[in-house]
Amino acid sequence: MRRKDHYYYRARREGYRSRAAYKLKQLDKKFGIFKGAKAVLDLCCAPGGWLQVAREGVGNEGVVVGVDINKISSINGVTFICGDIVKEETLNRVLSVCEEFDVVLSDCSPNVSGIWSVDHERQMFLARASLEIAKRVLKNGGTLVIKAFQGSEYASFLSEVKQHFGFVRTTKPEASRKTSAEMYIVAKNFRRL
Repeated sequence: MRRKDHYYYRARREGYRSRAAYKLKQLDKKFGIFKGAKAVLDLCCAPGGWLQVAREGVGNEGVVVGVDINKISSINGVTFICGDIVKEETLNRVLSVCEEFDVVLSDCSPNVSGIWSVDHERQMFLARASLEIAKRVLKNGGTLVIKAFQGSEYASFLSEVKQHFGFVRTTKPEASRKTSAEMYIVAKNFRRL
């Protein structure tokens, strides 16, 4: 069982579905993720903490779409699509809701096996799938926030991201557990090649 901490209890107290909501809030405070954003796509969105923060970030007029292979309970003002992010049919369903997004979020994690090399490879597969979706749906100048596990694939993935964005920074929000190998890549000023 995961150790319950300050952010876990704070999320329960403040009505967020997960402690991860504070990671996105901290990233937004530091990098202005939602500044001027009107449409946000959140990949691997369950249980919905990032969707709640995105909804706040774009306001009532904005569009927020969440995708996950697992169903979540509904959130006011959010369109949820139950589907696999690596399948074309899921992307088509996203595009039927909104054709272009200002921000793509990806906090994807595999079901962790405990074998580090396997978990790293699976997570990087999801990160690359998220990048491919972002390249197809982001507006020019758009922003991508993506989780990546540190390991053998990390540097090459970071290089791939840098090919498509004018501003790329890596960071670990305070709300991330100290023992976690996760890093967040914040990429802004998307340019279609």
